[in-house]
Amino acid sequence: MNLFDEPWIPVRWLPGQDGPESVGFRGLLERCQHIEALDVPLAAAQSALLRVLYALTARVTKLDQERRHYEDQDDQDRDAQDQDDRDRNGDWMHRRARILKHRALPQGGIENYISQRHERFFLFDDATGRPWLQDSRLADECTESTGVNKLVMTRPSGNNHSWFGHVRDSAPRPPSAATAVPYLLMWHYYGAPGKCTARALHGERISEAKRGPLFSSLSYHPEGDSLLVTLLAGLVRPGTEVRREEDLCPWERDEPTDPAGAPPVPVGPCGWWTDTSRHALLLQPDARRERVTNARITWAYRLPGAFDDPYLIWERRLDKNKPGEEIRTARRAKANRALWRDLDGLLLHRPPEADGEETTLEPPKVFATAVELTEQLRVRALGFDQNKAKNTQLVSGLTSATVGHLSDRFPDAQVAVGRLRRLGERYGENLTEAVRKAWALYTRGDPKHAGKLVPQAEALYWPAAEREFWIRFDHLDRTGKDPDGGLDIRAARDAFLGLAREAYARTTEPLTRTVRGNQAVLDARGLLWMTRPERKNK
Repeated sequence: MNLFDEPWIPVRWLPGQDGPESVGFRGLLERCQHIEALDVPLAAAQSALLRVLYALTARVTKLDQERRHYEDQDDQDRDAQDQDDRDRNGDWMHRRARILKHRALPQGGIENYISQRHERFFLFDDATGRPWLQDSRLADECTESTGVNKLVMTRPSGNNHSWFGHVRDSAPRPPSAATAVPYLLMWHYYGAPGKCTARALHGERISEAKRGPLFSSLSYHPEGDSLLVTLLAGLVRPGTEVRREEDLCPWERDEPTDPAGAPPVPVGPCGWWTDTSRHALLLQPDARRERVTNARITWAYRLPGAFDDPYLIWERRLDKNKPGEEIRTARRAKANRALWRDLDGLLLHRPPEADGEETTLEPPKVFATAVELTEQLRVRALGFDQNKAKNTQLVSGLTSATVGHLSDRFPDAQVAVGRLRRLGERYGENLTEAVRKAWALYTRGDPKHAGKLVPQAEALYWPAAEREFWIRFDHLDRTGKDPDGGLDIRAARDAFLGLAREAYARTTEPLTRTVRGNQAVLDARGLLWMTRPERKNK
């Protein structure tokens, strides 16, 4: 199975366009202008796949370097350009905009790259010993296999309970090759730390893996009206020092890396997109090479390595154990947290009231250049709510409105978004505190043991608050002329407070059937109006 040629990526076609349900890398690159979006059901797999697609897009468009020299261009590109374009071809932003104007990735670039790298994209490859994103050395270095139930992250394995499907390690159901590829990607990006299948190194058997680069995190990707726009908007502008012969993807290396050392430090976007895995895998096919019958999953490097990512919200806080030093961590994925609550974290300009908070936010770098391509962008959030012990839930979200107009040219609108989000958060937190207080006064117990009342209140408030947020978001200023960014702060405050009051009344109604319960509800109700001048980021 060659991943360029065989269909394995589910896609959703634009209205009026016909095509197969799944395509390979070749079909995706050639017809991305006719594809609306990826249709990958696993959020973490889509997040990982997008990073691979960014690298392939950068390669075939030559946007993997800040400047593109004329001698790098193929004959088709030379014929398409006039002298004015040649004079300006060093401008990365201009070259990217020109590709969007032509409404297709360059066919010559696609053919050239596939012809050069085709043999490195076989999922099973005994001839060259270089199957795609796998390490053939594991056949000798891992004497025991891991099994396909461990490979397929959504299946239970070992002694875990079977909640959604009954599978056994003694009689596993081999997934198809096309089904296995997304899980291969998930392991490279979201693989868990800790015990793994033992791998021999210099006579020592070691079975401890480092955490995957995106483990438990939530990444944010610009999404356009077609996959072509999504891929171009998602590219990161390389530094002037980046050279494509040095900024390598793992399938472009002549030799595999040394597991005894640290991971190679990427020198450019392609390396950061594809070469930060901390796990090594090897898939075993059946006789017909149509299904994966076994897998080896283990550690890739003994030493830790550097990591950065332009699609994450980075949170900075002072290290309490090391005065003067900062801790930088990626925002975690949370299954119960809606995307709109993170929206202002994507923006550079924040409300003045955010100054002095313990946590400062560093927005994803990709949006600095994405909004320069087009304003018709939404934000896709993809991640995995997980910890070392378990994988809880895949997380996916898409903004219901375009956010491309929130560029740095309109700082007042960005501040308005932050204030709107903070109002929604404030009254949601006030509601939680009030319900807990009412329960404690009624039962004379611990407010933390509010039973099912808090989830009931939150289930009523947060979906309604999300709808209110997007309604008011649509009315924010898009001209840069309103110093308040188009936000009526008093009306927004009253709206969120009204939602909190309604949720509080419906949740605590059973308590009001007794005198003591009714008094408890009345006494705690005042917390709904509480202000939070010393709020901390959550």
